[in-house]
Amino acid sequence: MADAPVLGSSASKKVKLADSAFGARFAGPLVHQSVRAEQAARRRGTAATKTRGMVSGGGAKPWRQKGTGRARAGSSRSPIWTGGGTAFGPQPRSYTFKVNRKEQRAALRSALSLHAERASIAILDASVFDAPKTRRALELLEDWGPETRRPPSTLVVLAPEESAAALSFRNLARVAVLTPENVGVTDLLSAARLLVSEGALEALTARTGKPRVGEEANA
Repeated sequence: MADAPVLGSSASKKVKLADSAFGARFAGPLVHQSVRAEQAARRRGTAATKTRGMVSGGGAKPWRQKGTGRARAGSSRSPIWTGGGTAFGPQPRSYTFKVNRKEQRAALRSALSLHAERASIAILDASVFDAPKTRRALELLEDWGPETRRPPSTLVVLAPEESAAALSFRNLARVAVLTPENVGVTDLLSAARLLVSEGALEALTARTGKPRVGEEANA
């Protein structure tokens, strides 16, 4: 069973992480599929071009059908004409596609287990933030790991009621603050470190669901 240090605690305290959420085997194909689905859902899909029916003008036939020696033309807004419409151009659409719930949960367990394996996860004692204090949040992150020239990207997961801690971390560079309900596989994989409050840990673990039969044995 993996454990994680607690930041903000006076003593060197550690919290045991549930094997059902933080001890799973890394499922690469499921993680890839979930990341693709999350990134596709973020696409706006508003790209659009005008077809020949949308371009203004071109109501009259440019010249008569026969006798001019030129090719037949019915409209000056044909796609082969300059200023004409676009043939087979992009139109507004949705890029979302479905990923089964069991696959989403397995991918989430894989991402969390990866942080546990790399020891890049810590638990935050949010009670130290009775009021927003950015300097205090920066000190906690600096004490967590060795000082580097460029701070590693950090994902902070806080419960909705922990607003003081959220206001303390949100202004720091390379730090993202999310609630447990909004954390995705992409967010977990793009962060070098994961900081979860004690209140959000239970909700985040619950989102991973119950592993399938035999999955814990193969972890």
